[in-house]
Amino acid sequence: MIHPAVPALVLGVAFSPAFAQSPDPDAHVLFDVLSLPEMVEIMRLEGLAYGAEIGAGVFGEAVPAEWVAAVEAIYDEDQMLADARDALISATAGQDLQPMIAFFSQAPGDSFIRLETTARRALLHDDVETAAKEAAAIAMADQTARYLQIKEFIEANDLIETNVTAAMNTTYSFYLGMLDGGAFPGETTADDLLRDVWTRETEIRTNTTEWVYSFLLMAYDPVSDADLEAYIAFSETGSGQSLNRAIFGAFDDMFDDISHSLGLAAARYVSGESL
Repeated sequence: MIHPAVPALVLGVAFSPAFAQSPDPDAHVLFDVLSLPEMVEIMRLEGLAYGAEIGAGVFGEAVPAEWVAAVEAIYDEDQMLADARDALISATAGQDLQPMIAFFSQAPGDSFIRLETTARRALLHDDVETAAKEAAAIAMADQTARYLQIKEFIEANDLIETNVTAAMNTTYSFYLGMLDGGAFPGETTADDLLRDVWTRETEIRTNTTEWVYSFLLMAYDPVSDADLEAYIAFSETGSGQSLNRAIFGAFDDMFDDISHSLGLAAARYVSGESL
């Protein structure tokens, strides 16, 4: 349910006064049951690595301390955690959260949460990511039984389309940040940037598909077929679908916001301003 390689972000979410005063306590329970505090920590580490890649592309080998500090400020963990919690509370407002809490607070649901965070943390290491992608490529080519099960899970949660859309949106937001920061020629428009993003759709879809399959095949490798079928069955329920939409909805806005901030920071260097 969680976005793959796109970094997490910082967002001030607007709420109606009435909702802001009395959030559903179950939303806080759900946030913790899903281990989202740990996932936000991992997303921050992913984001710092992503920021370092941008820095290397912009500055070359001599990445200034100013850039490192700017990226760390964007990925402030306490703020990210607070904003992620608020975003999920907003996204699940008015929903019955008890079926979601029940599934993920006991077997087999709780095991999937542990496996996802463990795998996500392991994939911070390049050698692990490379091995996972190679193993996934073999499973896909051989059409193994577990690959077909993972394929069913991915389709039940619409993970390819939602992640492709998210990746394209964050790329566009990064470009908009650079545009707003004056990094592009004066005649460049937002429509120009959007067209450029669409030219990368095939590449983004290929990379996303590779990442989603490698992550899930690695993460769920220890679970039984029966437990994975139980997760697929939950994903196809109204509660499962609602939770999936809520998580994507909450994190989509956050991803877009941080990408825009990174674009602005990069633009300040391109335009010669201080970071």
